Amino acid sequence: MAEKQNTPEIRFEGFIDPWEQRKLGEVATRHDNLRIPITAKDRIPGDTPYYGANGIQDYVEGYTHEGEFVLVAEDGATDLDNYPVQLISGLSWVNNHAHVIKAIPDVAQNRFIMYLIKSMDIASYLVGGTRSKLNAEVLMGIELKLPSNSEQIYIGALLSTLDSLITLHQRKYDKLCTVKKSMLDKMFPKPGETEPEIRFEGFTDPWEQRKFLDVVDVCSGKDYKHLKEGSIPVYGTGGFMTSVDEALSYDRDAVGIGRKGTIDKPYLLKAPFWTVDTLFYAIPKSDIDLEFVHCSFLNVDWKSKDESTGLPSLSKEAINETIALVPSFNEQSQLGEFFNNLDSLITLHQRKLDLLKNMKKSLLDKMFV
Repeated sequence: MAEKQNTPEIRFEGFIDPWEQRKLGEVATRHDNLRIPITAKDRIPGDTPYYGANGIQDYVEGYTHEGEFVLVAEDGATDLDNYPVQLISGLSWVNNHAHVIKAIPDVAQNRFIMYLIKSMDIASYLVGGTRSKLNAEVLMGIELKLPSNSEQIYIGALLSTLDSLITLHQRKYDKLCTVKKSMLDKMFPKPGETEPEIRFEGFTDPWEQRKFLDVVDVCSGKDYKHLKEGSIPVYGTGGFMTSVDEALSYDRDAVGIGRKGTIDKPYLLKAPFWTVDTLFYAIPKSDIDLEFVHCSFLNVDWKSKDESTGLPSLSKEAINETIALVPSFNEQSQLGEFFNNLDSLITLHQRKLDLLKNMKKSLLDKMFV
């Protein structure tokens, strides 16, 4: 077996020394003895974050730890692939489901240790059945490779900056999703009403009550496995699946909505496309705007139309008989354009988020030995 390398693939300029192999227990101390679990009914509300295996569970009065520490889930981790490891500082209260460790000054940095553990396959160190556990002795015996303190500081700072950017774009993304949900509620009439709470200037006529039968043509998807590979995208309830050489719709955009399984997440389909047999596609009538139809579908509680007793399902008849409120085509177009622009912003931040997360994943792989 080839000997493992002692330097990472990517390094900051000026750092050339090989990394040193140490056990975690040689570069950090454990402070589990200070942990105190408190049941929800016995917690006194306060300003101190109360930590469990997966992060903050509550805010309480008092504290168990003061200073900067690294928390590593002991048991009860909800995500074994992205094992819960985090850096905390200030006053904190930690229960008995997270190990508390602290880097030894002049040897290791807490932030670096946190990222280093995150880059490792911690699941391979767990024991137990349904509730896997990371024993303290196993944790402190894990072998690490560490650079100098100075290089640790550089690496920790870079990854911390990336985390800040990820958090920033996540907040923007979440805020835009909240704005969209709120505007869908306010720019479409509520049940029993014929006008929305918010309208574009110049529109005053009440919206017309129509069935979706008069708004869209609902078409069924088909199996694609007999088709050859090509450039036409195939869509299912979860989105893009593969590409084939034929299309169900060559020139008419539509709204896809699940027939079985995921029935409550309609999305736009740009022609040409093929849909599988679990995804309907609804093509707007000539006097109906596509983006408006998409928003109308988003505003329906499709789960309430589910009459199945097992896997959620939606029939073509249930869609056709559902009531929609429809304004003039000009007002539809303005509504559609507004939500299309909002969706473009949401997609932009989603792409930035994905890019930053992939960048961080790559750096964790290439900046650690």
